[in-house]
Amino acid sequence: MLRLRFSDVGEPSEPGEHRSRFGLVEITRNDLAVWKAFPNAVFTVIQPSPYSNAMISRLGTFEV
Repeated sequence: MLRLRFSDVGEPSEPGEHRSRFGLVEITRNDLAVWKAFPNAVFTVIQPSPYSNAMISRLGTFEV
């Protein structure tokens, strides 16, 4: 299971596409709100299906 911390994506202040060790990850305003409330939260990374043309991962559930 792939996991990311706030520091793994460069501690972004704005939503959007950010680089991580797993490639590009889409960070939403909700993701940023979780990290603001829980700076040590760790999100799972949801990678796109290998059968799609998508190249950008997104964040899933998190643990605090």
